[in-house]
Amino acid sequence: MAATAAGPGPASGPGDSPEGPEAEASERRRKAHGMLKLYYGLSEGEAAGRSAGLDPLDPTDLNGAHFDPEVYLDKLRRECPLAQLMDSETDMVRQIRALDSDMQTLVYENYNKFISATDTIRKMKNDFRKMEDEMDRLATNMAVITDFSARISATLQDRHERITKLAGVHALLRKLQFLFELPSRLTKCVELGAYGQAVRYQGRARAVLQQYQHLPSFRAIQDDCQVITARLAQQLRQRFREGGSGAPEQAECVELLLALGEPAEELCEEFLAHARGRLEEELSSLEAELGPSPPAPDVLEFTDRGGSGFVGGLCQVAAAFQELFAAQGPAGAEKLAAFARELGGRYFVLVERRLAQEQGGGDNSLLVRALDRFHRRLRAPGALLAAAGLAEAATEIVERVARERLGHHLQSLRAAFLGCLTDVRQALAAPRLAGKEGPSLADLLANVASSILSHIKASLAAVHLFTAKEVSFSNKPYFRGEFCSQGVREGLIVGFIRSMCQTAQSFCDSPGEKGGATPPALLLLLSRLCLDYETATISYILTLTDEQFLVQDQSPVTPVSTLCAEARETARRLLTHYVKVQGLVISQMLRKSVETRDWLSTLEPRNVRAVMKRVVEDTTAIDVQVGLLYEEGVRKAQSSDSSKRTFSVYSSSRQQGRYAPSYTPSAPMDTNLLSNIQKLFSERIDVFSPVEFNKVSVLTGIIKISLKTLLECVRLRTFGRFGLQQVQVDCHFLQLYLWRFVADEELVHLLLDEVVASAALRCPDPVPMEPSVVEVICERG
Repeated sequence: MAATAAGPGPASGPGDSPEGPEAEASERRRKAHGMLKLYYGLSEGEAAGRSAGLDPLDPTDLNGAHFDPEVYLDKLRRECPLAQLMDSETDMVRQIRALDSDMQTLVYENYNKFISATDTIRKMKNDFRKMEDEMDRLATNMAVITDFSARISATLQDRHERITKLAGVHALLRKLQFLFELPSRLTKCVELGAYGQAVRYQGRARAVLQQYQHLPSFRAIQDDCQVITARLAQQLRQRFREGGSGAPEQAECVELLLALGEPAEELCEEFLAHARGRLEEELSSLEAELGPSPPAPDVLEFTDRGGSGFVGGLCQVAAAFQELFAAQGPAGAEKLAAFARELGGRYFVLVERRLAQEQGGGDNSLLVRALDRFHRRLRAPGALLAAAGLAEAATEIVERVARERLGHHLQSLRAAFLGCLTDVRQALAAPRLAGKEGPSLADLLANVASSILSHIKASLAAVHLFTAKEVSFSNKPYFRGEFCSQGVREGLIVGFIRSMCQTAQSFCDSPGEKGGATPPALLLLLSRLCLDYETATISYILTLTDEQFLVQDQSPVTPVSTLCAEARETARRLLTHYVKVQGLVISQMLRKSVETRDWLSTLEPRNVRAVMKRVVEDTTAIDVQVGLLYEEGVRKAQSSDSSKRTFSVYSSSRQQGRYAPSYTPSAPMDTNLLSNIQKLFSERIDVFSPVEFNKVSVLTGIIKISLKTLLECVRLRTFGRFGLQQVQVDCHFLQLYLWRFVADEELVHLLLDEVVASAALRCPDPVPMEPSVVEVICERG
């Protein structure tokens, strides 16, 4: 069994060769199998065994190169039991079969390749045989050709020198024939108008005729050619001076004249003179389009015509001049630069006149496209004529137009703001005329704010076209820096915001001037608009501007905080003026009601006067109006000693109820002491204190002005008993309703106490009305 396992195939070692041919065949198979294992990467087991610490020279290693089957079998018989030997045999048979199967598969897979390689080698042998035959025939033919060439060379050796001499004589005769025929050739070319060919003929013969002019025959030919050349030069000058042809044809005439030896300085002057005539015609046609009679083409078409006509012609003139008169050096270049500078300046004037006609439009797209083409067209002449400064002048024109557009958009924003204010005025006036309820102030404020913001965004989008990447001049330093920072941000946006604040502040003039005709609701709306700008809108607009226009300029700009402070100050002034205007309206009613009444002969009061009801109604309407735009505000809690501070002989009953006091004396008191007490309290009241941005502060200011006016009017009148009682009833009525509008109700108490006290001081018979009667009259009223 062991012999069966160790007998065949690859298990045989290289040192085991007692059986002759079988051992050698086994050795070859083992080597082939090893090569295949190396090719297919199957030697990892051996490498793994080495890495695991196995000896590569171990004769019992089946995968090793020094495997000895006898030693391996002896080891198995000594160390393994019978069952393990049977398992080893089975495993080895399985491996042998697997190896045989792999070898057979390998042969089958590569059989077609072997057959194909054999066929290829066979075909190559046949092809090489044919090639060898052809090479032999080629060698034979080359030998024959070489023999024939040698024979011919030997035969013609004597005649070679004669043939060379004859060829030289033939060439010389052809040149002489050309020289003798030159006058007739030149005449024919002149007659046919082939001036270029004639000049080339003259150029080819000029050196020879000059060299041999001492010979009579050549001298005659030279004289004839000079006559013909003079006539040719005259015709070329005539053609050049007529100027009917284009720039390329005239440049060709100048080139031919220079080739004929005409003076370059004179030709240079004539060339520029003729070019000036053609370019001035282009300028005249452009100027005619700007006239009042025919309708001017759009700005894009105008710049296209100028670019293709004048600028294109100027480029042709410059290129031809530099090519023809390069020998003139710096002097010629200076002439050309002065020529281009003069005509370019006239062209720029026409372009600016046409661009000025576009300043009224609001859309910049067509204008920017026209400026882009205008700037692009002048790149070529700017490169050809750097000394003329055409490109720089074109850039300056574009920058001036951009500045003018910024100014135009600023005026448009101002006009839009004034238009919004006009719409608000009309919306506020229309309900009064029609007797209907108009739109709320909140809606009007939202419309104004959205309209202004949309106009600002539209203006930013319009001027942003000047900095678009596809525009040729957007990479200029001005449009990357100053245009964005000083032009758009400071000039347009900051300028408009400040203009808006100044316009709003102009409504705060004295009542006799512009402010007198301003509706109070408009003042309130503008104050809220400026406050909204201070809180959020200014920051949003400037952030939007900075994002759209990436500023690369280090120039100082207005901080956001400065603009917000200006807007807040404007809002404060407007709200303060609103308080003064509304207080003045109510004060006028109170003043007239006091001045037009005979207080000495008035009847006993039975009702509250209508003017007091009107005051309460107007105050309530103002409260509603202010509440639409401003928050409520904070009211001051009443102090515990307020009754003591406001006590007077005419207000002792206030202790009976906090919100329903009556102005009735409880005991007589010295009037001088009463007057001093009232004066002391009145001095503590600041009528024109700063107004805060809330409803309570606004109403407090209006009521202080109104009651202070009532107090001053009462001080100028004399009251009878019933007049004093009427004032007492009116003040109690006002106290019932006005306390809820102010931040501190003690303010109303103090002012009304002072009014009643002043009336009592100016009454010869100061007998007040009973508190219960006053309350009944006020409740009934």
